[in-house]
Amino acid sequence: MTTPSPPAANPGYLIGHITVKQPTQWAAYCARVPDTLAPWGASIVFRGQKTAVLNGHHPQTLTVVIRFPNAASVAGWHDSPAYQALIPLRDAAADVVLLSYDSLPTA
Repeated sequence: MTTPSPPAANPGYLIGHITVKQPTQWAAYCARVPDTLAPWGASIVFRGQKTAVLNGHHPQTLTVVIRFPNAASVAGWHDSPAYQALIPLRDAAADVVLLSYDSLPTA
């Protein structure tokens, strides 16, 4: 079993772009995700609905941003048995694109 990584200087972020297909299943998935985040020291920063595309093409309607202690924790969470168990529910509920980012130092 993979264990959470120790904090690093720069947090990692997961950004999810979502188009919901089955709202009831999506709500069930969303209710279960926070318990998978806690062991990794992660928290939801933003969850919102698209109001406009100002440039380019972006078909998804929802976005979520989750902050992790570091980029390795993003991968560890995603690969964890707790999160992997939710993937069938997620995939039945929505079309989801997940992206992992390592933040860059500011200044």
